[in-house]
Amino acid sequence: MKKTLVLLATAALVGLAFPASARDRYAGPPPVLLSPDIAASRLTQLSRKPGDHVSRHSAQVIWIKRPARVAVISAPENGHDRGEMNPIYLPQQVVYDGGEPAGTIIIDTRENFLYLVEGNGRARRYGVGTGKPGFEWAGAHTVTRKAEWPDWRPPSEMIARERARGRVLPAHVPGGPDNPLGARALYLGSTLYRIHGTNQPWTIGSAVSSGCIRMRNEDVVELYLRVRVGTRVVVR
Repeated sequence: MKKTLVLLATAALVGLAFPASARDRYAGPPPVLLSPDIAASRLTQLSRKPGDHVSRHSAQVIWIKRPARVAVISAPENGHDRGEMNPIYLPQQVVYDGGEPAGTIIIDTRENFLYLVEGNGRARRYGVGTGKPGFEWAGAHTVTRKAEWPDWRPPSEMIARERARGRVLPAHVPGGPDNPLGARALYLGSTLYRIHGTNQPWTIGSAVSSGCIRMRNEDVVELYLRVRVGTRVVVR
């Protein structure tokens, strides 16, 4: 009897000294929490061969010969972004196996995507608007200047071209939400081309510009913060 009382007393003391650990040991598992990335739709490469091309409008694995083979890691949920554009053009993390070093910007004008190479086989991909027929171009430049809410001064050639179509362009548009250059601009070499925002986000994913690369304002602000003057930009 005395031995039994001693054991009960000892057990009570252990329970008082370590109540949390005792409960935790026999408690049920904690609830499983899934992050949005894990809960997002998953894509598979098993049904396709390297080199196959899938339409950019399908939310499946995307094989691109230019600039590299990529596969979506995380993708936005179905449904358009406030009705403004196809959600495939929203920012996504992708696998990148091209030869460009980290920090390089690559623009695929065929698929209307911009890639910021991050290294370790990864890239950040954005949807862009590119040059319309007759205004396509390719080449490599560096970012020579960055500007927040830039002014827009249409070149004389554009003013004349639009005037012939019956549209009069202003000589100067101050920076702001209604400016065609949007929230940020990255100037490319000594050219008139820029990577810039837009006041027409629904045009992203289309060939609509006079050669500039346009992005959603939210995306160009993010890109602006991640690159610096001197960044190499490859347009293909």
